[in-house]
Amino acid sequence: MTSDEFRKHAHELVDWMARYMDEVEKYPVKSTVKPGEIFSKLPDDPPVKPESFESFMKDMDEIIMPGITHWQSPNFYAYFPANTSAPSILAEMIMATLGAQCMIWETSPSAAELEEKMMIWLRDLIRLPKTFEGVIQDSASTSTLAAILTAREKATDFTANDEGAAALPGLRVYCSEQTHSSIEKAVKISGIGRKNLVRIPVRKDFTMDVQKLREAIENDKKAGLKPCCVIATIGTTGTTAIDPLKPIGRICAENGIWLHVDAAMGGTALILPEYQWMLDGREFIDSIVFNPHKWMFTGFDCSAYFVKNPAYLIKTFEVHPEYLRTRTRGAVNDYRDWGVPLGRRFRALKLWSVIRMYGVEGLRDKVRGHIRIAKRLAEMIMRENDFQILAPVTLNVVCFRYKPSGKDEEELNRLNETLNHWLNDEGKIYLTHTTVNGVYTLRMVTGQTNVTPEHVELAWKLIVKTAREL
Repeated sequence: MTSDEFRKHAHELVDWMARYMDEVEKYPVKSTVKPGEIFSKLPDDPPVKPESFESFMKDMDEIIMPGITHWQSPNFYAYFPANTSAPSILAEMIMATLGAQCMIWETSPSAAELEEKMMIWLRDLIRLPKTFEGVIQDSASTSTLAAILTAREKATDFTANDEGAAALPGLRVYCSEQTHSSIEKAVKISGIGRKNLVRIPVRKDFTMDVQKLREAIENDKKAGLKPCCVIATIGTTGTTAIDPLKPIGRICAENGIWLHVDAAMGGTALILPEYQWMLDGREFIDSIVFNPHKWMFTGFDCSAYFVKNPAYLIKTFEVHPEYLRTRTRGAVNDYRDWGVPLGRRFRALKLWSVIRMYGVEGLRDKVRGHIRIAKRLAEMIMRENDFQILAPVTLNVVCFRYKPSGKDEEELNRLNETLNHWLNDEGKIYLTHTTVNGVYTLRMVTGQTNVTPEHVELAWKLIVKTAREL
């Protein structure tokens, strides 16, 4: 492809992108294709001769787009948001053009130093102590793995990396019953083992029961086991419960345990002064992660991971092959030593773009608006006698169910599962579910970048109408 051809097709593609952003609401939110449908439309063998950009885009529209679930639709209320925005997309285009491999300072000084500055901006925005330093990871799962591996090394005086998992002295990791599945995956990968993950019961508001945590730690110590790490959560996956950091942190400090905070989605709300209460106890935190790619309008992947003592993190991950030795080592941040992968993308660029083009006030306005929409939705639900709120509404997630009279719990679970499938199959909105105390629960997340109160009101009318027609 010549530069003139590239320029022509790039303009065509930008038009396609802008049209998609304008028209995303017209698509079924959740793809309606059947398993194997896309695969069967793709040729069995790659083309021998070059094909045109026009033919590529034709297949993009006719084959690929029907199999896309539209996460950027304002009618997407499922899972957690995976938001992007125009400023993020523009920066991503520059990233793709530069194609920089940002593993160490010398491979792109701007990437390393912009990342360092962006993490300072974010640290100060969420009001972490200035002793914290940060790095951009690809996901909260990777960040949590980094935290658990660092906690493992600190607990074993940095011997586990050398001697292997067999040398681990009965390490134990603690989290609440509501914690994200990435914790379980991380203890498996770390060699600590799934059997050494202790799930702490939760209270009525679905936050970790601190007394149960203390008892579990004391019992493990009496049994000769070694408490290693506690994971507290700001915004659990199912219900966005906020674990109480200060009492959890005190227990960790008393016992020399690493405290990691998973704030993957909920952490964005920390940019709001009125939500700083969620970080009460920050003085006890050893590491914390939140994802700008979830609720801060920065396209995936961009996970902000902060550590109080980066020396522990670096000592856990650093290796020194000859081909990576540089004259600048020690004078700069070589972020290859701050996590699992060697290769790194120029993620800081899109974060810089988003923060600058929204401004702090613009970001706060967006986040506050999403929280207001969630509270408004909760009010609409509570006005209906045959619907029920199932968890406190703290951030941008509303958990509820349809509860007509005269049905037992098993019938209600089946009814709400059917309602969920009917709504999603219709394509106008997309919801997902969780279970709360054995109850099939519909989750509605009002965190998509461009969602408005009007979108949610229309969605709620559709939910009510569909439920009562079942």
